[in-house]
Amino acid sequence: MNKKLTDLFPILFAVALFLTLSLSLEDGGVQAAPRPPASAPAATPATFSTWLPLTLSPKWAYHGEQIPFWHPYYRQKGDIMEKMVGEFDTSNLWEVAVDAQFQGGYSSIYQKMLKGIPTGEMPGLVVAYQNQAATYQTLDALVDIDAYVQDPEWGLSQHELDDYFPAILQADVNEQFGGMRLGFPTGRSVEVMYYNLDWLKELGYDGPPTTWEQFREMACKAVQQPFSDGPAGETPIGYEFNVDASRFASMVFSRGGDLINADMSAYTLNTSQSRDAMIFMWQLYQDSCASLVSEPYGDQSDFVIGKALFTTGSSSGLPYYKSGVNGAAGFQWSVAALPHTTTDPVVDIYGASVSIPKTTPEEQLGAWLFLKWFTQPEQQAAWARTTNYFPVRRSAANALQDYFAANPAYAKAFNLLPYGKSEPPVACYDAVRMKISAAYVAILNGADIPTTLAQLEREANEALTNCQP
Repeated sequence: MNKKLTDLFPILFAVALFLTLSLSLEDGGVQAAPRPPASAPAATPATFSTWLPLTLSPKWAYHGEQIPFWHPYYRQKGDIMEKMVGEFDTSNLWEVAVDAQFQGGYSSIYQKMLKGIPTGEMPGLVVAYQNQAATYQTLDALVDIDAYVQDPEWGLSQHELDDYFPAILQADVNEQFGGMRLGFPTGRSVEVMYYNLDWLKELGYDGPPTTWEQFREMACKAVQQPFSDGPAGETPIGYEFNVDASRFASMVFSRGGDLINADMSAYTLNTSQSRDAMIFMWQLYQDSCASLVSEPYGDQSDFVIGKALFTTGSSSGLPYYKSGVNGAAGFQWSVAALPHTTTDPVVDIYGASVSIPKTTPEEQLGAWLFLKWFTQPEQQAAWARTTNYFPVRRSAANALQDYFAANPAYAKAFNLLPYGKSEPPVACYDAVRMKISAAYVAILNGADIPTTLAQLEREANEALTNCQP
């Protein structure tokens, strides 16, 4: 093992142990069979058509072997993934075969990848958050997917590229590695504000807030005037929140700020936008207009019974909010972008992509052909219907009109995708997320805001330095 690997592994495994709950699912699954050692990087785009022409034999260059695909999807999501992989395997012209393998949650996959990279025990496709993919690439483990995207024979046309939401397509391009595309998007969620419309009307408002001043006014008023259909004898909550880093990022984005600079060389966590966000939340918390979540999904539980006026979180929670409200108070509710100081809303878009590890040129191309197929509008619509993720291409909406009609809150959140922005995709961001949460807690407990954010920025940049390629 070279010195680079030796130096990085203690950091990488420490990060693996502290992945946040937002990046984890139920663990489990079976161990994949070992793969051969990783080969050299893929050929340049100009040579793809030379070593894999479309006129190759039906079994193509991989001779019918399956491409292992490590994923975290189980239950309904796992079932639809298995079904879609089967459709690809039986319908593609090259007889490429993908083997979908459930490997537990995101954390389990992350740890398996870190263990497997030195020996080449990697799949041909792997689900990974952008910062996880960046960590793999510090060990030179991934293919630059842009080589395939831009290839004249195997890639995407400009018309096809224009169909992807720009913010989603850009999220996997990592300036930490010279603009390499370390993953390709297959679905996304957005950070939204959930609101009780019936309660807002009782408070004298026609709709949700669009500015933070309005948000404060409504949240504080709700504490003084409980919802008429809410739980009797319960103390009402204006805004119930947690200290997850994505909540912090969303508030910074909504004020026109960012968490990292343009070339991804330094975190920017002690900015005027960050300070304004923390001052706002500290004051809202001190005035008892906002309350911290006391148990997992406690904000969702309190919202659906009419105890909390506002919550913020992932659009992936929409089905749970819908079933919860229908099974409880049955009030009118919906979602919107967070209040903002910018002209247009800015929403935090997040979700795992799929990366292509370095295996063989043939397997890498086969992996890309699957990704290209999976992100076609028809497949994206099918994936969205079952998973409630948003499709990554605009035209997928044409096949989702009935789903939009049946799920109006989903439709509203989908319409926010053009305003998307992503959190830092850099290596070791998981560790920084933990630091952001700790700083958030300290501020709520009275720590000096500029001092705390300055320290957070220093520690985050130290982590970034330790994880540079």
